[in-house]
Amino acid sequence: MSPAAGSLGFMLGNMPTKAVPRGPLRASSPAGDRKGKTESYRVFIVEDHPITRTGLAALIGAEADLSICGESDNAASALALITKLKPDVVVTDIALKTTNGLELMKQVIAVLPEQRILAISMHDEAFYAERAIRAGARGYLMKKEASEKIVPAIRIVLAGDIYVSEVVKSRLVANMVRHRQTDKPTLPMDKLSDREVEVFELIGHGFTTREIATRLHLSTKTIDSHREHLKIKLNLENGGELARHAIQWARLQSPSPPEA
Repeated sequence: MSPAAGSLGFMLGNMPTKAVPRGPLRASSPAGDRKGKTESYRVFIVEDHPITRTGLAALIGAEADLSICGESDNAASALALITKLKPDVVVTDIALKTTNGLELMKQVIAVLPEQRILAISMHDEAFYAERAIRAGARGYLMKKEASEKIVPAIRIVLAGDIYVSEVVKSRLVANMVRHRQTDKPTLPMDKLSDREVEVFELIGHGFTTREIATRLHLSTKTIDSHREHLKIKLNLENGGELARHAIQWARLQSPSPPEA
């Protein structure tokens, strides 16, 4: 688990059971230029769909104490800009065109351990929320709820708490207890690394080994290695079984394939 995320026990203790009251928040002053002033918190958005990114920016920017300090549609430029701008909070999608949001979170936390991150996604929160928290996010929000909950979620993260739904909170508690008892994952998909999950989903959306390698900036040999690990961890006998299971998984997680 990343240093920023802390232990599950610590995080669960900070999870609010109801939204933080809406209203102006006093900005922090890491560089000393905000001392004695009430200024807006700076939000950086990472989202590869222009319409969604514009919508999020409009919702967030409409708040008097929140402002958009930057935007990016890919992980590489996002990492560089976040490192330079040091926003108060980063709002990032899980599914990006190249390196996914989980990998971006890990990279950001490696450079800025205290960076607050809110993950948003159309992916099933029952599976991805815990992975996002472990990668360094301070919250996870389903995109279908973003219009109503993006601002409250940001405020909760800025307040130093963890934002997840009650369903995810219960799942995190159950998983924490289970891991303490067995110290081993009991569900096949829980055995996969974040990168393996990413490859598995791309296989399910019909991407070839070469296309996955190009998309993730990896060699075809590395992708082949991931395929072998997937078959072993999921107890699948051949590539055909892997493809069938991947297709079923991808349809459940994200019916629309990611852009090439």
